[in-house]
Amino acid sequence: MAGISLRKMEESAPDLVSLYKSAGVSLERHGLNGQRAAVYLVVDYSGSMKPYYKDGSVQALADRVLGLSAHLDDDGRVPVVFFSTDIDAETDIALADHEGRIDRIVAGLGHMGKTSYHLAMDAVIDHYLDSGATAPALVVFQTDGGPINKLAAERYLCKAAKLPIFWQFIGFGDPGSRQFEFLRKLDDLAVPAKRPVDNAGFFHAGQDPRKVRDDELYDRLVSEFPSWLAAARAQGIVRA
Repeated sequence: MAGISLRKMEESAPDLVSLYKSAGVSLERHGLNGQRAAVYLVVDYSGSMKPYYKDGSVQALADRVLGLSAHLDDDGRVPVVFFSTDIDAETDIALADHEGRIDRIVAGLGHMGKTSYHLAMDAVIDHYLDSGATAPALVVFQTDGGPINKLAAERYLCKAAKLPIFWQFIGFGDPGSRQFEFLRKLDDLAVPAKRPVDNAGFFHAGQDPRKVRDDELYDRLVSEFPSWLAAARAQGIVRA
């Protein structure tokens, strides 16, 4: 078993047990039983995100990512990067201390800026490389719009394709918004012309992300991970 046992979940975070179970079903459905992975959460702290912090959507996503991570890793915590124009915070969320954790972090942050993907990507890459991890990484990257520097974001994603890191982008907001055109483009960047493997996925969680059912959210968070793992192993990016 790769991660944390049900018994340990019941002891350390009983209110996350249903999420843990739902995540387990999705992982099994996608052939990821026993897979190890370092799970990261990246959250948008730009000004337009204020309603999603206020209504608990960001905390709900963090809880769901913890439920997923508990199967893939055994340390009981998820590294979190908050980003806007710059990096606003690099911290983590632990199973035993997850309740209200987002509000406590945000209370210590300053002005909500604009949206700069590449700096957040750089922070994750640095953390992953410095950690000495041997397992691949699954990064849940939440945003409610496109970046201020599209060229830098695309360049970082293409460079990162040589690393054992998969980027699962999740959009909060109107699915019909043109704000997400760039993320669709990132999702579809050519292989191998632009990058050696397809190292990113994208889906919308809508204007009220809390309404997305747990099983649906987990399926969408992990659905592209297995095909990336296979391609990355074939190219020696992920250790076989």
